[in-house]
This record gives sequence, structure tokens and C-alpha cells, in this order.
Amino acid sequence: MNVLGVPHTPFLISTQWWPSNRATRLRKVAALLNLSKQARLKLEWFLWREARQATIAVTCRHFGIAPKTYHKWSKRFNEANLRTLEDLPTSPKVRRQKEYTPLQYERTVLLRQQFIRYGKLKLLDRYQQLYPEDTAISAWKIQCIIQIADIYYHPAKHARTQAKRARAEKKKRITELRVHKRNGFLFCLDTVTKHINGTARYVFTAIDRSAKLAFARMYSSKSSRNATEFLMRLKDLTAGRIENVGHDNGTEFQGEFKNACQKLGITQYYSRVHTPKDNAVNERFNRTLQEEFIQLGNLTANIPLFNQKLTEWLIEYNFKRPHASLGYMSPINFIYKYRHLLPRTPSDT
Repeated sequence: MNVLGVPHTPFLISTQWWPSNRATRLRKVAALLNLSKQARLKLEWFLWREARQATIAVTCRHFGIAPKTYHKWSKRFNEANLRTLEDLPTSPKVRRQKEYTPLQYERTVLLRQQFIRYGKLKLLDRYQQLYPEDTAISAWKIQCIIQIADIYYHPAKHARTQAKRARAEKKKRITELRVHKRNGFLFCLDTVTKHINGTARYVFTAIDRSAKLAFARMYSSKSSRNATEFLMRLKDLTAGRIENVGHDNGTEFQGEFKNACQKLGITQYYSRVHTPKDNAVNERFNRTLQEEFIQLGNLTANIPLFNQKLTEWLIEYNFKRPHASLGYMSPINFIYKYRHLLPRTPSDT
């Protein structure tokens, strides 16, 4: 009689055919049942001992387990049901239920929000003053409600959250703007960062969403001062025809840049966080700038040289390059052709 309760015959033991075939079958059944790694290891305990006719002590030393563990699983093991080798769930079948009522929960949450710095004992005292008829409330129940509702006071986190909310309320999102198809109504801005031999350079880019008139310039930093200087150059290029600008939430579009927009009467619209599609037109121009100019050997850390070459490329881009979105016209030709549809400015006269 082997450890699995199956009698051996001299012929089967001498040829070693039956145990190996049976072991293969059991392993295949375990795979079909998708047993866990631990359950398959337990099966190997019994198969290893049976194949070698080893004692329990030798088997336990080989697998590094205690004899008590082997006997436990040997009693539980059933060859007809290999799932008996799986660990039984250890979670309690009967769980303790909450002992507070929905009304107690609501009252405690309101008190905690009103007196965020009170501990559970102080809240208990205030609770009993307000609701003397509720004699079932306790400090332990109040503590449980505070934990479940997660109402804790974190001054630093609270200050950051309030500051973030204040900043967010002042920002107009690009999704709020109803875009009109006219020259200068909306210029999309962005910043491209390039690293050249360990030196960082920043290329400010802008493009008219309607006419696709584009402008770009390299700077040594993406400060709000450089962004303001870029905006002034863009204003001169467009003869002051800039009604709105759309950009991401970068710091370069705050500070001096924000003040400059207010003085010029330009409204700022911000992209949503982690939403590049809100500035899709400029993202496409950035790709064109890199593919048709930067990647063709024009990238250099020499800012004056780069801007000189960039200006020549922008002339080609705005005056000669055909654009599929403009009916294969250049931006300047498109603006000239449909100038009667655009609002006039003093510079037009």
C-alpha cells in the first residue's frame, strides 16, 4: 500500500512504468484544473515520496517542510479531487457589522466637518449635547465613522488644495471658447524643449488656428519674460491682430506674460491638464517644424544662428509652402485671398 492508498504489484514496481505514468496523469490533471503553484508543490511531495519509496522524514527534509505539515495535507489529499490541495480561505465567515445607524453617520460627519480639529471624545460630548435622545452613540462609533468618511485635518495639504482651486478658477479653458474662422482670432502657443550636448534650448512656437500663419523663435530659457518678448514679436508680425491665445498650463505663460496679455487686451485660454488635443493645431506645427527644419541639420545651440535660419524657413513656410488644410495655398496667400472676410485694422489702411 503506497502513500496514496493504491496497492503496488511487484511487476509495476520493478519496471517503474506505472508510477511514472500515473504521476504524468496527475500533473496533467493539475494543469487542466489550473491549480496554484502551492497546490502543485504539495502534489509533488506525494509523487516524489511514492516514486522513491522514501520515508516521511526523508521527504520532509528534501522539501524543507515539517512532518506535521506533511501529515496535515496527506489527510486532506484526495486523488479524485486535486483541489483538496488548495489552501482554504482564511477570511472569517461571519464578519462584524457596523453598529452605527445612517442617522448617526450623517450627524457625526456634519459635526466633524464643522469641528475638524476636535477629537472623538470632544465630538462625542458635542454630539450628546445636540442629540441627548441618542444614548447609543459612543466614542468608538465616532472613530469608526471618521475613518470610513476619511475626514482628517491636513493643514499643508489643505493649503495646497485651496491654492490650486483658486488658480484653477481664474483660468479659462479652451473648451469654453467658441472658435470663429477669422485671421487672428486664436493663436495657439507652445514651447519645444531641445537638448544639445547637455545644453537646454527652448523654441517658442505660435500658429494662427484659422489661417495657419506661424512664428517661432529660440530662447535660452522658458521664462515668462522670454514668453512676453516672443508675444511682442508675434504682435508686430500680425500688426496687432491677436484676439485670443491658447496654450498649456506652463509657467512661462504666467507672470509677465499674463500681465502683457491683460495690457494688450488678449484673452488667455488654457488647455486641460494632460490633454494635448486641446492644442492640436500647434502640436501639428511643432511636428512640421522638427521634421522639415530641425531634423534636417539645422539644430544648434547658437541662438542667433538658429533664429536666423529659422526666420528663413518661416518665410518659406508662410509665403510659399502649400497647406492641405488651406486648399494647398500658403498662409499669406490664403489671408490675402479672403481678406474681405476678415476684420480690418488701422494697419490695413
